[in-house]
Amino acid sequence: MSEETKKVLHGGEFLIKESDPQSVFIPEEINEEQKMMVETAADFVEKEILPRLDAIDNQEPGLTVSLLEKAGQLGLLGTSIPEEYGGLGGDFNTNTFLSMQMGTSYSFGVSFAAHTGIGTLPILYYGTDEQKKKYLPKLASGELKSAYCLTEPTSGSDALSAKTTAILSDDGKYYILNGQKMWITNGGFADILITFAQVDGNKFTCFIIDTNSPGFTRGEEEKKMGIKGSSTRALFLDNVKVPVENVLGEIGKGHYIAFNILNVGRFKLCAMTTGGAKRFNSISIQYANERKQFGKTIASFGAIKHKLAEQAIKIFVAESATFRTSGLINDKEQELLSSGKSYSEAMIGAAEEYAIEAAMLKVFGSEVLDYIVDETVQIHGGYGYSEEYPAARGYRDSRINRIFEGTNEINRLLTVDMLVKRSMKGRLDLLGPALAIQKELMSIPEFGEESTGLLAKEIKAIQNAKKAILMTAGMAVQKFMQSLADEQEIIMNLTDMLIEVYTSESAILRTIKLANMKSESELQPYIDMTRVYVSDSLERINIYGKHAIAAFAEGDESKLLTLGLKRFTKYDFVNTIKLRRNIANRLIEANRYCF
Repeated sequence: MSEETKKVLHGGEFLIKESDPQSVFIPEEINEEQKMMVETAADFVEKEILPRLDAIDNQEPGLTVSLLEKAGQLGLLGTSIPEEYGGLGGDFNTNTFLSMQMGTSYSFGVSFAAHTGIGTLPILYYGTDEQKKKYLPKLASGELKSAYCLTEPTSGSDALSAKTTAILSDDGKYYILNGQKMWITNGGFADILITFAQVDGNKFTCFIIDTNSPGFTRGEEEKKMGIKGSSTRALFLDNVKVPVENVLGEIGKGHYIAFNILNVGRFKLCAMTTGGAKRFNSISIQYANERKQFGKTIASFGAIKHKLAEQAIKIFVAESATFRTSGLINDKEQELLSSGKSYSEAMIGAAEEYAIEAAMLKVFGSEVLDYIVDETVQIHGGYGYSEEYPAARGYRDSRINRIFEGTNEINRLLTVDMLVKRSMKGRLDLLGPALAIQKELMSIPEFGEESTGLLAKEIKAIQNAKKAILMTAGMAVQKFMQSLADEQEIIMNLTDMLIEVYTSESAILRTIKLANMKSESELQPYIDMTRVYVSDSLERINIYGKHAIAAFAEGDESKLLTLGLKRFTKYDFVNTIKLRRNIANRLIEANRYCF
């Protein structure tokens, strides 16, 4: 399908519209330039990061700073920065490939992501031309290191309640900032800070602060459970003078910067956790192939095969959903640029458009990695609990991802909130499809001819699962109206249903597109992984739907909705044990994650 005719789905439209597999971006479409960049990043991690993991975790003075500078020399810090500002000008897909590769670098990846993402993108997206010229080339080279300062002692998830103040000086040349920021990644060495403060007590505003400014001080390094190699400190602002030309964006519009940058950060976190998950699946496979018990390798045992296969299935699905979304954002950026939007407007607009998908992916990716590192420990047995083996570090490092970029609870609540608000504003037609589902519930089911073709049953199953969501969500909205926001348990159930549908559909779309790129035998494990995931996903959707319906429906209404849920989550039995064994055998033979 040509770029001219490609129809880009709006954010959230996956729930009410079908996607053409040929229009979906998949990682197998990587181009030569992207391959070179990934190889450069992989070589950097292999030679510079992995041999120094203990030194990095012990925060050897100057080490992370020097590694960031080396990354800058290789061009890895400037892939998202346009060439005119000293970067490489890579598109969104290119940066997704890089994020996934850097997700294999343990706690250094946190320092890297904080600098290249939330520490750089606010200036790239919202900065004046003068600000971009002043800061972006040095951020791309690594001469300057950046940190993002949003969280405060009393404002975490409720970021807009920040207490840091900014008062304009009498001569109008400076803003005087006072306050404290907490949990700031790169806080120990950052040269500039993307910082938020309240102008005149109620105008949430973003500033670029030079850490050489008088009145700026750093707290001690936090003693953390994991990601020990990343610098995390409290930062203090005591009458810090910030030139008025260092206001980023508009006075009182800082929330636009905070939220849109978090959208990108959430997406990139999923890409990085997926990269990390690949590494730990390979570590699990290699250990299982080496470790012998009862006279044979533990990789030959069914219980271990189940774990290895389930790790791989979750990775495959996470990667499919990540690159599907990356392609959507990339295409939206190009669409907006073609319509006459500026570079910054296009980047901001595309990030905002897919905020729903970014929130879901953040939840999914962080929980996939948590599952995989947990099973890596389990596969290693007692050795998994030893710091002499990689499983322990991965287990500790993973846990923060469910808190970073907004907790998973907040992101679950945001997902439904954004869907409902877009529907109310007319950006997304959810009402029409939801009413159609209610009519369908009252009618006799139609039993037409079964669809044929690759994964036809899975496609139909996910189409029906979307109906289950529209039915459940539609009735919940009717029942609670404006007070639905207070029913957090129901909202989280609905989000989990949405995540299952989006990730399942992403796996289906990728596998169908791969049919044109791989032989029958090469394609088979992708089909197997997709069928197992869809089978399990429909079971989960049914359970989440039951919990939600039970919370707001009783009597005949409950019976009707429960029957509808059963009807819309119906799926033929699948021999998941056999399919998982087939997948595991491929992994064991390759001795690594190989999909």
